Amino acid sequence: MSTSAHWPAAHAVLASDAARELAARVREPVRASLVADDTPAHAYDAALLPLLLPCAAWLARRRSLARTALVVGLSGAQGTGKTTLAEVLRVILADGLGLRTLVLSLDDLYLTRAEREQLAANVHPLLRTRGVPGTHAVALGTRSLAQLRDLPLGARVRVPRFDKADDDRAPETRWREYEGPIDCVIFEGWCVGARAQTQAELAAPINALERERDADGRFRRYVNAQLAGAYRTLFDAIDVQAFIAAPDLASSLAWRTEQEQKLRAAHPNPRRSMSAGEVAEFVQFYERISRSMLLDMPAHADVVLGLDRAHAFDSVQVR
Repeated sequence: MSTSAHWPAAHAVLASDAARELAARVREPVRASLVADDTPAHAYDAALLPLLLPCAAWLARRRSLARTALVVGLSGAQGTGKTTLAEVLRVILADGLGLRTLVLSLDDLYLTRAEREQLAANVHPLLRTRGVPGTHAVALGTRSLAQLRDLPLGARVRVPRFDKADDDRAPETRWREYEGPIDCVIFEGWCVGARAQTQAELAAPINALERERDADGRFRRYVNAQLAGAYRTLFDAIDVQAFIAAPDLASSLAWRTEQEQKLRAAHPNPRRSMSAGEVAEFVQFYERISRSMLLDMPAHADVVLGLDRAHAFDSVQVR
């Protein structure tokens, strides 16, 4: 991933010499994390010095001003690379700046398969598919963030894991365990920080899925009510909100399709990946909120990282 974006000088906390020294310390760990994530090792090199290091240093400064762990929300539409960016920032904060940092994914908070089956039977069949607000164990996520934020020295806490291969929550014996204290939690997920829409905005369907499978609007009203209620409480735990802005949803779809093609090439088992048609249908579950976030987030997020159609950072806005 290249970049034409530079962190704003008004928000810079690293001198140029310190930035170069930090780059030397973290370049190889960052490359290693990218290889583990199946991203080309050179992908973030160009963005490291002008954008990612000063962003991480800015977050470290925010942590120094807080009494407890800093919770950083990181969101973006499908295919924008938020999971990869979260891991790169974790490596810089931990290996480069000495902050005990972990990543918590919204995906690891999905309801169990049995719970989603119950939702599908009692509320709407579309809730059987994991992804949208209403399909996560919000109370579990709220509790996990609270525990991580105030984890005492030497205390341990287990953080949930979801097994996508089994489409179910992993048993607690396979959850990740962390020891306190924690300095920074990067809470990443496609709709992290999203805001509810008005009832008027919900009235008309926006794609084929809503027209054909949610004609009465019951599904989208339920999802929206979750955003306005329990998810608002979950997102209120965020201290700094960052958003990766795709240039448009067509680019997001193309990037998500490319990810699935790479997954299919690496793992020929069709259960582990989707065809282009399946991806196009799947992202319709996310389209309403993704469109809303593209319009809404720039006015509310603390950091907005813009992408161009080549998937390179081309702008940055810091509030």
